[in-house]
Amino acid sequence: MDESMVGWATRVAGTELSVVLPRRWAHSQGVATRATALGQLLGRDADLLTAAAVLHDVGYAPRLAATGFHPLDGARFLRDEHGADERLVRLVANHSFAQLEAEERGLRGRLEAEFPLLDEPLLVDALVYCDMTTTPDGERTTTEERVAEIVGRYGADGLVGRFIRRASPQIMAAVERVEAALVAQPR
Repeated sequence: MDESMVGWATRVAGTELSVVLPRRWAHSQGVATRATALGQLLGRDADLLTAAAVLHDVGYAPRLAATGFHPLDGARFLRDEHGADERLVRLVANHSFAQLEAEERGLRGRLEAEFPLLDEPLLVDALVYCDMTTTPDGERTTTEERVAEIVGRYGADGLVGRFIRRASPQIMAAVERVEAALVAQPR
């Protein structure tokens, strides 16, 4: 029997993160739990979302950190070492408005050339929602608290702090769109 996409993704992410970055692994598991809860909203893409959620931060693993930009490093790892599904790799590469951070790092052209953003707004927004409503320890939080925590951890004037403050309106809008879709969803 073939391993499911979610099972495979969980195994890969756990192998890369659980020992060397246990807090990052806890966050990834929490993001995946949030994604699983959106299953009915995403329909046939539910497993894809959950797999992307558990893998979204795999590029933080020290052995994968070639550029130091985790979305790009993680996507390259998934593509090059695992031949992962293209949509999955593109979700990981572009999660949570990574293009804006890539711009801060001088890597936006490279990111966009290798991993174009998916033209699937609900799926892209759903991954933002899951990531930006989960604490570093894997617990639920508000988007405002999550953004504030990131700014506090990295500093308002640091590269990540600048990026997250710049991306904040888009993050909030993505979360609002998912919340509206959840409310509008037939019960």
